[in-house]
Amino acid sequence: MKSVPKLIRRFLAILMLSIILLFFLNIVVLITLNLQQTPGASPWTTAVETGAALQKTEEGDGYVLPKDASLILSNENVWGMLIDDHTHRVVWHTDNLPDEIPLEYSLSDIAALTRGYIMDYPAFPGESADGLVVLGYPKDRYWKHLYPNWDYHFIANLPKYLLNVLLVNAVLIFLIYFTANMKLLRSVKPITEGIQKLPTKEPVFVKEKGLLSELAANINQTSRILESQNYQLRKKENARANWIAGVSHDIRTPLSMIMGYAGQLEECPRLTADERRKVSVIVRQCTRMRDLVNDLNLASRLEYDMQPLNRTRENAVAIARQVAVDFINMDVSGKYSIEWKTSPEITDCSVSVDKNLICRAISNLIQNCINHNADGCTIYVSVLRKNTWEEAGDEAPGDDNDSMGNLGVCILRIEDDGTGMSPEIIHRLNSMPHYMVCDSNAPKQQHGLGLLIVRQIAKSHGGDMRMCQSAYGGLCVDILLPFIPAI
Repeated sequence: MKSVPKLIRRFLAILMLSIILLFFLNIVVLITLNLQQTPGASPWTTAVETGAALQKTEEGDGYVLPKDASLILSNENVWGMLIDDHTHRVVWHTDNLPDEIPLEYSLSDIAALTRGYIMDYPAFPGESADGLVVLGYPKDRYWKHLYPNWDYHFIANLPKYLLNVLLVNAVLIFLIYFTANMKLLRSVKPITEGIQKLPTKEPVFVKEKGLLSELAANINQTSRILESQNYQLRKKENARANWIAGVSHDIRTPLSMIMGYAGQLEECPRLTADERRKVSVIVRQCTRMRDLVNDLNLASRLEYDMQPLNRTRENAVAIARQVAVDFINMDVSGKYSIEWKTSPEITDCSVSVDKNLICRAISNLIQNCINHNADGCTIYVSVLRKNTWEEAGDEAPGDDNDSMGNLGVCILRIEDDGTGMSPEIIHRLNSMPHYMVCDSNAPKQQHGLGLLIVRQIAKSHGGDMRMCQSAYGGLCVDILLPFIPAI
């Protein structure tokens, strides 16, 4: 099962990416919040700058704060005062100094305010030439840590502590995530196994429990439907094959008797010429019926892989030449001339075939030319050889198209200069699934059983058949067979 480990790796990758993104996102959020919390200077810095900016008046009896420094305090709603070094009294303050703020301080008071608050106002001290400048911010502006001392070893080991905390957090997140998804993963595995088994036509049953129980129920239902359809299909196909075999068997015996008696009557001297002609028609039609029954039976056996193949290494050129010569010898009337169009350079085109079936296929194609050209025609027989299926203008048949595409192709071509067929009929015969199709177009499907047998013979040998308009004006049919390289 490659899909489940792949799914687990995907989950883990998403988890690690989420942790990294969350880590950097938290840093960005903290920095943003810090900048928003202190948009201006630090209160400690402001206190130091205020102490440095505070100056005595020209008369020397007071203090004055420059306008720019005063504007900074005003914008922040901050009050300020100066505590004299000697008297510990407030000798200067801003106009907004709250009334509850004392104007005299002891050393302990000064120590307390530098560390914390004055009447709940956050206080921030700054040095001045004549004393201590204290700035008081609004009560809800800052929170002060009253005991800002840290253990030295703790500060020194803080990076290591932070790293350990991050690692522990990552492990905990991973364990929580993995535990939460294990149940889902356990449900996914049988689901994927069931889906992979569906195309194999095997019965599938997935336990309907867990988070994906509804999907498991749908897969089980689909399996039952496919199993029922396959059973009905096999039942119909078996019935069709048995019907064809039964009809073929039942027709042979009476047909043989009819042909035997008709043959005797044909040679009877007591019959008139007209009666002999009628008996000859009966004999020919019985022969045609026998061939039709044999073709139908052969087509059925080929379709259901019931026809054994006795493969041997044969020369396709020799097979085609032999069949062509046999038809030349049978053409007493001379209406159907056969021309051999194979290039002299092609003397050997080895194929692994059942010779009798290939002879039957070539004979069917030549006979098809004769049957559809009552006024006579010229039949052209040729053998071609191509290096690949792509060069032959076709796709390699079978499941392994890549490997088949690397093999050579032997083409047995039969064409004529007769009436031919329309492109619509050629397309229909090329795409016809089988001969016995029960639909509204059934009357149009009475022709083509011989071509169907040719296609089935070609496919049973790992090849294919195709039809097109002939360059001579009639019909062209190719049998494509895998070529066997010389040993």
